[in-house]
Amino acid sequence: MALGTDSEVGRLRTVVLHRPGNELRRLTPRNNDRLLFDGIPWVDRAQDEHDAFAAALTDRGVEVLYLGQLLREVLEVPEARAEAIDAALARPHLGDRLAARTRSLLDDLAAGDLAEVLMAGLRHDELHGQRPVPHEGVVAALSAPEDFVIDPLPNLLFTRDSAAWIGDQVAVASLTMPARHRETSLTRAIYRHHPRFAGTELAYEPGLEHIEGGDCLLLAPGVVAVGTGERTTPAGVERLSRRLLERGLAHTVLAVPIAQERATMHLDTVCTMVDADAVVMYPNIAHTLQALAITDGGDGELDVAPARPFLAAAADAMGIAELRVIDTGLDPVTAEREQWDDGNNTLALAPRVAVAYERNTETNERLEAAGIEVVAIAGSELGSGRGGPRCMSCPVDRDPLTA
Repeated sequence: MALGTDSEVGRLRTVVLHRPGNELRRLTPRNNDRLLFDGIPWVDRAQDEHDAFAAALTDRGVEVLYLGQLLREVLEVPEARAEAIDAALARPHLGDRLAARTRSLLDDLAAGDLAEVLMAGLRHDELHGQRPVPHEGVVAALSAPEDFVIDPLPNLLFTRDSAAWIGDQVAVASLTMPARHRETSLTRAIYRHHPRFAGTELAYEPGLEHIEGGDCLLLAPGVVAVGTGERTTPAGVERLSRRLLERGLAHTVLAVPIAQERATMHLDTVCTMVDADAVVMYPNIAHTLQALAITDGGDGELDVAPARPFLAAAADAMGIAELRVIDTGLDPVTAEREQWDDGNNTLALAPRVAVAYERNTETNERLEAAGIEVVAIAGSELGSGRGGPRCMSCPVDRDPLTA
């Protein structure tokens, strides 16, 4: 089956989600900051909210693929299994003795049990309690029973960050934060080895300069905006641009500098598309955001234009007179609150149809006033990791965008 996306708003056909699981139950006040969560979510409620999100998609005819199930299936493939185990043990602080001990355990696990460990992590007391030996080595002796040998991956919830489809290829991200490095080893294994994605080419891979999927917006067929700031580096934008242009996946890449603050860590936290010619944007930056247009300069070189206002540069690259901004019209305090609650992080199901958190009432009212149908979902617990409907979804198939 041919897969691919050429826009943010073509009718959504297939998407990858990750239902919250035991990896979220591993969060504690001692580790939640390191694992990039602002609080400790109520996991049962988060699962209920996520199930309602998935149901809202399937009710609109969207096929939902679950990352956990894809992982369990792909770990039946020996090469994928070996890659995932190697990535889990590529941590110098484990030491040789503990790494060997852990590998022995992982090698013996069935695919489903291995998938659970790779997602939810493994504690010292879980490792040593299953196969006790007289001496476990220095690292184990100096570790608390509740310390992790393999860290959990609570941010798997945000499937857009670790991969972004651009045309018929998938850019597997090179995530910046140490707590998230291992996520993309699982994502890459799925896209390289799962039969559902057989033959899919990777437009980007982990280990290269940092690029995150939340910074990549498909403004129109052949036009990709890439935010650069806290998570995506200029060098990452350069390499991704070169690959997209060389492979014919884009004719223009817009490099968009964004403030390096937690509140604006990804481009899609301040700007998402809700129609072929319309975006919803955080009003505090809507008319100050800049962009540099990158095109093929010939002979393997990139032509980088001077910075211009983002809205003008985007409209020119898209070949339209104007990129409409749905001005939320909010006072500065409310605007900042709703941006923090991912009011700008919408997921388009089709032109003029978007999923949004119900809590952002004023933003949603402005969207509806502009002719956008809002599919509102609960997110009081899902939002504790600072991500909205777009962050929680990786579209792998959309209808081509036509005029």
